[in-house]
Amino acid sequence: MEDPAAAGAGSSSTNSNGNGGVKGKQAAPKGREAFRSQRRESEGSVDCPTLEFEYGDADGHAAELSGTFGECDSEVDVLHWSRYNCFLLYQMGTFSAFLELLHMEIDNSQACSSALRKPAISIADSTELRVLLSVMYLLVENIRLERETDSCRWRTARETFRTELSFSMHNEEPFALLLFSMVTKFCSGLAPHFPIKKVLLLLWKVVMFTLGGFEHLQVLKVQKRAELGLPPLAEDSIQVVKSMRAASPPSYTLDLGESQLAPPPSKLRGRRGSRRQLLTKQDSLDIYNERDLFKTEEPATEEEEESAGDGERTLDGELDLLEQDPLVPPPPSQASLSAERVAFPKGLPWAPKVRQKDIEHFLEMSRNKFIGFTLGQDTDTLVGLPRPIHESVKTLKQHKYISIADVQIKNEEDLEKCPMSLGEEVVPETPCEILYQGMLYSLPQYMIALLKILLAAAPTSKAKTDSINILADVLPEEMPITVLQSMKLGIDVNRHKEIIVKSISALLLLLLKHFKLNHIYQFEYVSQHLVFANCIPLILKFFNQNILSYITAKNSISVLDYPCCTIQDLPELTTESLEAGDNNQFCWRNLFSCINLLRLLNKLTKWKHSRTMMLVVFKSAPILKRALKVKQAMLQLYVLKLLKIQTKYLGRQWRKSNMKTMSAIYQKVRHRMNDDWAYGNDIDARPWDFQAEECTLRTNIEAFNSRRYDKPQDSEFSPVDNCLQSVLGQRLDLPEDFHYSYELWLEREVFSQPICWEELLQNH
Repeated sequence: MEDPAAAGAGSSSTNSNGNGGVKGKQAAPKGREAFRSQRRESEGSVDCPTLEFEYGDADGHAAELSGTFGECDSEVDVLHWSRYNCFLLYQMGTFSAFLELLHMEIDNSQACSSALRKPAISIADSTELRVLLSVMYLLVENIRLERETDSCRWRTARETFRTELSFSMHNEEPFALLLFSMVTKFCSGLAPHFPIKKVLLLLWKVVMFTLGGFEHLQVLKVQKRAELGLPPLAEDSIQVVKSMRAASPPSYTLDLGESQLAPPPSKLRGRRGSRRQLLTKQDSLDIYNERDLFKTEEPATEEEEESAGDGERTLDGELDLLEQDPLVPPPPSQASLSAERVAFPKGLPWAPKVRQKDIEHFLEMSRNKFIGFTLGQDTDTLVGLPRPIHESVKTLKQHKYISIADVQIKNEEDLEKCPMSLGEEVVPETPCEILYQGMLYSLPQYMIALLKILLAAAPTSKAKTDSINILADVLPEEMPITVLQSMKLGIDVNRHKEIIVKSISALLLLLLKHFKLNHIYQFEYVSQHLVFANCIPLILKFFNQNILSYITAKNSISVLDYPCCTIQDLPELTTESLEAGDNNQFCWRNLFSCINLLRLLNKLTKWKHSRTMMLVVFKSAPILKRALKVKQAMLQLYVLKLLKIQTKYLGRQWRKSNMKTMSAIYQKVRHRMNDDWAYGNDIDARPWDFQAEECTLRTNIEAFNSRRYDKPQDSEFSPVDNCLQSVLGQRLDLPEDFHYSYELWLEREVFSQPICWEELLQNH
């Protein structure tokens, strides 16, 4: 049940804002706390199995739809006729009518002023908006879904709809920009009654529909590499990640701290030898056991425990971290351990990559060592170098990888150096390019607004009086007065926040990936504004919780889920049915959100040493390491990537105490041939001049935006108009009092000046 389609549909019919949620809990504190406690105990008593999760653009079609009701006998019929009706409505031209109504509701100043005067906003203040947004969401979600059985008429309608949403139609901005403006208007406090969850869901699906999802991105990447004359990719990253298997998480009892679990020093001395022998034997077994990478992880040292605490205090004041109790399941049985030791790894999953910069750096060091001077960027001349260096350079060049971004940066440098000889750049008008042009001048406000909402929706956020109210479309008009109503409201509020996190995380990731493919400096522009708006500590704050509990949370009411609720009579809700939740192993949207946020953090920090140092300063290693408890391969991969880029800064003791994590990084993360990540001897590990790195990047971004999107008329490279009639016909702005002195000006500038016509004709 992702988004109720009509007002009051699903479990969102009783909803609350932040103040109402607190009051609802106060109405029945004992029942709610008992429910929370029982849930924590039930979740903490079970070991986390491997999560059968398939990452994609979105959840299943039924899960992404909510509130078309009809007289159908099965869920399949409901989904079929919902899709049929959406195509029918679009072909009849109703979307344009809905768009006009949406404009009217956005510009409804009376509704905005009424909401601003109210002390508490309820779900009744946004009825018309919620209905409009829900219907438009249904149209977008049903039409964007492609099926092999779709008729030619439906396929044509889909492409027409995609074009209509992507480009400016009838002198209007693209639809995504209208939704972005709603987000900023909501965050500025001018329209607190906007149903922000529905706005974000619709914005995410519109961007996915117009620009394309993750698989379409991979196709575009292959096409663009072919257009630029680059060699094809060594592997399909989507398929490689899907084929990965999850590793067993670290032993939870060893992560609680030595103060609680460690034996006295005297006993520890006696057992140290036997423990070392046990670890040696375990290591020999783990070489052939990919699933047991974390089984014998060293216990958390006091230094690591203290650093985790320091990291919480170091994060920005706006991003206060909440401490969560760790989940302590019983130790796995011997049968389960032996069952996991059946699969043998077949080699490393990724082909290694080498950058041009890496080859140049290797040759620079080799030349300084053997011949005493360097040759700059020359990677072909190997005179004077020993034979092993020749073989090393050959191997490096065999795995050399030139990215699309490298070509784009080189082209940008050439355009800056030779603007006249290379001429004006031809920029194709793709949906991504049009969206970036529309977002360009308001992009900082868009990013800040999205992060503000994400902060308010994070489960670790504390209630603050100055934070924005994201629960305006959840709060009922009357507050709950019974335990059952309070429990239902609490579930609705948590579900509401989870959907918001899911929408924002997926939207930001899609924007970054599409902008990076379109042009690297578009990606860098968005990334810098996310970093400047404290996106990195915000994501770390999100993960500083019991992630396993968050992923297995059951904040849904199965009997109200769509489309089940449309084909059967709704039973009477009881506290027992609410406590039971659903039978799913995990919450798809929460696991999806966690993976998206980790990917987003990787995008922001990759090859950026200044941002990697932010991970170190905020003590992210213990926070990220706790996320490895989730037994899902894709999530573990991106956690290990984030740990890999900062291992060189964490010190020898950390690497010594986390050898199993280091082994997992080696087995699962792509290798760079001469990347000294495991030892910390890389020259890039020296933390100097990180501020200059960001300043240089910002200068390049501003130069790109100015060259491509700013078209000043008084530029020295602007063409000169030599047509006499055109020049005399230009309208010039004159001062208001010019007509008073017009005759004097004529006498001084025209009549009294002698004109040598022969000389003028000769010069011409």
